[in-house]
Amino acid sequence: MNITELVSTDNIALNVDVASKKKALEYASELLAQSRTDIVPAEIFDCLISRERLGSTGVGKGIAIPHCRLQGNQETLVAMLRLQQGIDFDSIDGKPVDILFAMVVPEDAGETHLKALAQLARMFSDESILTQLHEASDAAEICQILNQGVSAD
Repeated sequence: MNITELVSTDNIALNVDVASKKKALEYASELLAQSRTDIVPAEIFDCLISRERLGSTGVGKGIAIPHCRLQGNQETLVAMLRLQQGIDFDSIDGKPVDILFAMVVPEDAGETHLKALAQLARMFSDESILTQLHEASDAAEICQILNQGVSAD
């Protein structure tokens, strides 16, 4: 699975004004659920929070990849948020997070889920991609950067 095939301008939000991890995950849950009638944001939020309790998904360099397996979900859902300002996310490097790439996968996603997370981690370790993501002016430009980042992988 190429993660960028799941990203569209509809599930990217820029300049999101939140002041906490909880609020960021609530916002991400709303964005993830917007295209679905069978899943409510609260289900996604509970799933993401449960995963965060196991350990932060803040991977460093201002990036977090909150993710979870959601019972009853049959497809992979993704959303990207770029925050107005960094928030405490208990990241491994202790730095505030200002880019979240949230993912909800089916309960039986298995190895596909892990490969997608690894793909994202590799892409977000590239400083030039991070700079471009921070400087992008709209969601279409974000999609283009993500596609180029995966292509370079």
